[in-house]
Amino acid sequence: MQCDIGCEKTRIENLIRQAIWSAGAEGVVVGVSGGIDSAVVAALACGSLGSERVSAFFLPSATTPSADEEDVRRLCRDLSIDLGIIPIDGIIGAYRRMDGFVEDPPLVGNLMARTRMAILYYHANLSNRLVIGTSNRTEYLIGYCTKWGDNAADLQPILHLSKQDVYLLGEELRIPGTIMKKVPSAGLWEGQSDEKELGITYPVLDATLALLEANGWKAEDEIQEKVLDMVKRSVHKRMPAISLAGSSPRYG
Repeated sequence: MQCDIGCEKTRIENLIRQAIWSAGAEGVVVGVSGGIDSAVVAALACGSLGSERVSAFFLPSATTPSADEEDVRRLCRDLSIDLGIIPIDGIIGAYRRMDGFVEDPPLVGNLMARTRMAILYYHANLSNRLVIGTSNRTEYLIGYCTKWGDNAADLQPILHLSKQDVYLLGEELRIPGTIMKKVPSAGLWEGQSDEKELGITYPVLDATLALLEANGWKAEDEIQEKVLDMVKRSVHKRMPAISLAGSSPRYG
């Protein structure tokens, strides 16, 4: 971060207010999962706009740990924001009835992420609000997100922050300890954890990304090679859709 925690909090809250004002929106819709990223974003949105202009939605599936709902309810109670709980199992069940459906955890996980974002946008459209994203810079750089799922949003207030910076901001915002200490997980399948899936811890990942960036994105050891490969393979997730837009058509 380029300033201290208090300064960063103010910068982000100003960003959120500016985005809402420029769009003529009534507020924001946020998907809360029980994890640190969405908790921090919900708290920042409340600090920026007031709790009455923040709507939170918890969208559990059969693989969502029960503790997540408890943490979400406490967070929203502490922040005094409205919480909607919409299970997505029925929708995912409809996908399973498609011809040729393959029961593969990552594939189903992507469907869950995109389904959740569709629901958030429905409610945002319904109430003239913007969808506020919860992606951090660490996961964005390595592509640890679902395209048009959890990385889709109208504004991304913590996209410039590493995972470790998000935790620091969480301390400043007094996010509940059960959320702060929780093992990061998208809950997309039974027993899933982010660090287990990535094969690297967030502190090591953040440090490695910082070293790579300082060294012009040139890897110097095996861990840096692994992380750099993640960055390279996920470029398409950070770019606009490939097209010929902007080129001049030629006829004859």
